[in-house]
This record gives sequence, C-alpha cells and structure tokens, in this order.
Amino acid sequence: MNTVAEHIADFLKEYKPFDNLTFQELSDIATNIRVINLEKHAVLFQNNDPLHESFYVVASGVINLTTIADAEETIINKCHEGDIFGLRPFFAKNNYMMTAKAREESIIYAIPIAVFRPFVANNSDVLNFLLESFAVNSRHTKDSVSSNGKLISDSDYIDQQTEMQYIQSLNYNNSPLTTQATSIIKDVAILMTDAMVDNIIICGEKNHPIGIVTNADLSSKIATGRYPITETIDKIMSSPVVTVLENVSLAEAQLLMLKHNVTHLCVTKDGTSKSVVKGIISEHDLIVAQASNPGVLIKEIKRSQLPKDLKQIRDRLSDLIQNSIQKNIPISHVSNIASEINLAIIKRAVELSILDLGSPPARFAWLSIGSQGRKEQLLLTDQDSILIFEDVTPEKYREVKDYFLRLAKRATSILEKVGYDYCPNGHMASNMLWCKSLSDWTKQYNSWMNTPGENSNDLSSIFFDYEIVFGEPKIEEAIESVIFKNAVNNTLFFDFLGNDALKRNSPLSFFKKFITEEDGPYKDKFDIKTRALMPLIDGARLLILNANIKGIQNTYLRFKQLAITDSKNAEIYLSCAEAFLTLSKFRTVEGLKNDDSGQYINLREMSKSDREKLKNALSPMKDLEELIKSKFQLTQFS
Repeated sequence: MNTVAEHIADFLKEYKPFDNLTFQELSDIATNIRVINLEKHAVLFQNNDPLHESFYVVASGVINLTTIADAEETIINKCHEGDIFGLRPFFAKNNYMMTAKAREESIIYAIPIAVFRPFVANNSDVLNFLLESFAVNSRHTKDSVSSNGKLISDSDYIDQQTEMQYIQSLNYNNSPLTTQATSIIKDVAILMTDAMVDNIIICGEKNHPIGIVTNADLSSKIATGRYPITETIDKIMSSPVVTVLENVSLAEAQLLMLKHNVTHLCVTKDGTSKSVVKGIISEHDLIVAQASNPGVLIKEIKRSQLPKDLKQIRDRLSDLIQNSIQKNIPISHVSNIASEINLAIIKRAVELSILDLGSPPARFAWLSIGSQGRKEQLLLTDQDSILIFEDVTPEKYREVKDYFLRLAKRATSILEKVGYDYCPNGHMASNMLWCKSLSDWTKQYNSWMNTPGENSNDLSSIFFDYEIVFGEPKIEEAIESVIFKNAVNNTLFFDFLGNDALKRNSPLSFFKKFITEEDGPYKDKFDIKTRALMPLIDGARLLILNANIKGIQNTYLRFKQLAITDSKNAEIYLSCAEAFLTLSKFRTVEGLKNDDSGQYINLREMSKSDREKLKNALSPMKDLEELIKSKFQLTQFS
C-alpha cells in the first residue's frame, strides 16, 4: 500500500462509520480514493447537478451545505473534519438537492460508491448508520456516538421531521406482469413491450416468485448475443428475487435495494418467496415517493403563486397523513408534520396577499389560534386567526387597520379556496373585531381575564391557543406576557375557565354506554370533538395557564409537561395525554374516510375492539374532572 493510501486509512478509522471496518478494508478503500483540493468558495456540486459517482469526507477545512428558497441562500449545515456528505447517490437517483461549497481552503476525499458499496452491504453496522443518518437527517457527533464524524443527508430538509419520508408507505404496481419459467424469451419481450413495463416476475408453483427479468437483463444477455431469443426465460432471469411485505416503507425498500444491489423488489403476501406475488417496486417508485416528502411539499408551497397550487399540496398532505396512519406512525409525529405544512400554507397565503397589496404600513403578527395554534390540525377544519399590528399614531390608525383588514380578507379568501372553511363564529383576522393594534389587544385580554363574567359572550378559549405564522415574534411575546401577567392569582378567571372546561356533555351514560346524538343529521353518532376531545383540550389549557408554564400550546405536550411539574398527579396527566392521542387518531381516521371534520363517529361501523379502545380512552376524563374540581373553587360561575 502506498504512503498516501495508508495516511487516508489512518484518518478514516477515527470516524464513523469507518471505525466499523478493519484496517485492511479501509486500506482497500483508500487506494481508490481521490483527493480533491478546493479553493475558498469553490463549488463541489450544486443544486440540481447530476449525481456524482462518489460521496465525500472532509479531510480538512469547512464545507457549507446550502439550499436556495425564494432567491435566498440558506446554510443547512457546515461539514468539518471527518464529516461525510453527498450521500444522495446511495439512496436516490434524482439530482442533488443542495450545494456543497468550500467555506475556506479545504481538502476532500472522494470515495467511489462502487468501491464502498460491498463494504456497506456486508456490514450491518455501516449500513444501519448510513441509512439512519440519511433517514432522520441527524448529525452524529463524537459525544453521542463515540466518533467525531457526522453524516449530512442530501435529502430535503424540514428540520428533523423529514424522517416521515422514510417511514411512509410506498405506492407501487400491484398488478405486476408475471410469466412461467418455461416461457420463451422472445414472447416475454413482446409481452413486456406491449404492457410498456421494464420488468416481469418469473413464477413457479402457486404463483410464488422464483426470479425476475428486467430491460437490463435483455440488454446485457440478449442484445449482446450471449443467449438466443429462442431460449426459455429462466436462462436469463435473476434469481432468487428479493421479496418484501406489502406495507414496506421507503426506508426499508431503499435499504434492501442497496444491500442486494438490485433495482426492483417483489412484493409478496408474507414478504418471502414462499407466498403469492402481490406487486413490484421499482427505483422509479422510490423517486415518486420522495416527491411526497414534507420537505418537498414545503419547497413547493414557497414557490406557489395561486390558491389552486396550494390546494393541490394540501390534498397531498391528506394522502401523506392517511398513509402515515395506515403505517401506524405515531399520531404525535404526524401532527408535527401536518402542522408545519399547514403553517407554511397559511404563511404563503399571507405572503401572496402582501405581494398584491404592497408592503405593510406597520409591523404585525398573524397568529393562528385554535387547533392550528395548538398544532393539532390534521384535517381540513375551518380557519381561526387573529392579526395584531404595532401601535401607530391616532391619525394613522384607521389607514393602517384598513390595510390589514384588506390583507386578512385576501389571505382568508385564499385559504378558503385551498379548503380551509371560514370560521362560522367569525374568529378570523378578516373580522374587524380580531384585527387591531397591540394596545387594543392588550385591553381585550385584560378585559377577558379580569372581568370574564361581563365579557363571556366574546370570550372563546381558543384565543389562548396561538402560534405565530407570519410577522414580528416580539408582538406574540407581548401578548403572551399580558396573558401570564393577568393569570397570576386570578381566581375569578380560573373559576370561569374551570366551569367552561367542565360544561361539556358527558361522553358515557351511567351504564357506560356511549351518549350519541338524539336527532338531526348526526342522529345516533358520537360527537368525539365536543364530548371527548374538547374536555381534554380545555382541561390542559386551564392547568397549564394556572401552572404559569409558557410556550407549550399542544394538548399532548401540555399534559406531558404537567406530569413533570405536578408529579403527585402525574398518572392522571399521562393517561390524559395518551387518551388525547387515541381520540385524535379516531377522529382523523373518521374524517379522512368521510372527507369531513371527523367530528361525528359512526359507532356502528366500528369493530368491537375499536369501540372498547375508544371507551377506554374516555376513562381518564373523570379523573381529570375531579382534579379540576379539587384545584379550583368553581363557585362564581357554577
């Protein structure tokens, strides 16, 4: 081994995942590594470049990974000595989706993928490390994984949430072309041409797969003259075929294609070659699946110019949510993804409205309230929002407010076209009551909280669940400060909220039967929103405000935090947290099935086990009710 290769092998052995390889293996790899010297600001690859045949390790210097959105370059990560980047060629066939540029004079090792792939396939630790790093866009440091190296994914970024892409289910051809081993190659080629497919599965007894033939096989084995077209197809098939279960995820599919160096996977009933063929997954299917990842949706939202563009993206989000639930991805994780995409859509609606109207005359904050404010909007429910603009001189007030009302009407109109209905109660920024200055909003919250009985007609608890979508964060912080300042020792306010939290109708009768609607269009259906979810939402809000815990709006997270701060009642809070997730999933499934808000559940269509699961999720509500009664006086408004 030459001195340069030995030096490179010595360097690599200190970093993940190379420390899982023997020095001899590293030496074999090192002899094929190309050393690249980059001047300051030199570009190694950029967004939309064709993929290279190598991935890269920083030997010295710093490499910035950047993306461009809305004509603005954003640094996604900085790669230092020992960091790996440029992994996209391992896992995808589409072009690079970021730019790698030297921040300073740097030395890079280019490792050929063809050379490294056998070591990946034969070493599960290396394989798992690469896949995990690519899947969750995590950055592993020496402190966390006993190595100074970290892997940077070239996939699309939406913080850590991009991992949804790699655990979502795949759509694939569930009517694959099949034939028998004794079929003649010429006949099979004609069959493939007529069907316009690039593969065919060879089946044996009971329709079990024994091999596969692709266009690549026809090119390399027939077009080259190695086999005559009169031979039987089994002579050129690849065998055994790599098989997977019907609900395989994108991550699993990529992993298997990488491990076995194949371009197609055969889907069977039990995931083995000893069961019936159900479909075929191609590399193209993986690329299509990547187009539905949250990062891609976010990018498309930022580029959207019309409401119809945003509507198409929101429809794809619904598909993503449905696939995720079918895959049993935790509902809390799905909610995080959905809320980020919903937020991006709302933000884009505001941006498009500003582009139409011109620059705002004052700083402002657009806040989503209600379910989106709590990051719980999985379904296309109605929109709730408020607009707060900074204080201006009295002579400018009317002009400024008129601008923001026009802005809000445009934005809410766009959102209505996307599919978010107008709030039937008028809780929207386009309503002059909910579009006003910071001072006016301060007076509003002071009035609500200090004299709740006198202002109960316009006091909706959703105004205490908020998330900034667009604008000046300090305005949101000012509102939060007003709320928590007024909450201190405010027994009257908590008396009002406590009674409000307990006013919902009971979900179960004395004999533990579901209480359903007695008449109207939803007769005999169970109102899961009003009778089950709202008591938990209201209870969590009441308790979190009373505990003076800031910055947590989500119901599930509120209960989790309460379990930490009030350990004596931790069991109740944790039960409520899990119940909320269970009930949210039931509502989401119902809403997706019926293309509505999912508020009313048809119990007759549920299985016995699901009805029991739903009933069990309601059991913590009684404990929560008793806890609220014990913590608050609840006399003034009883």
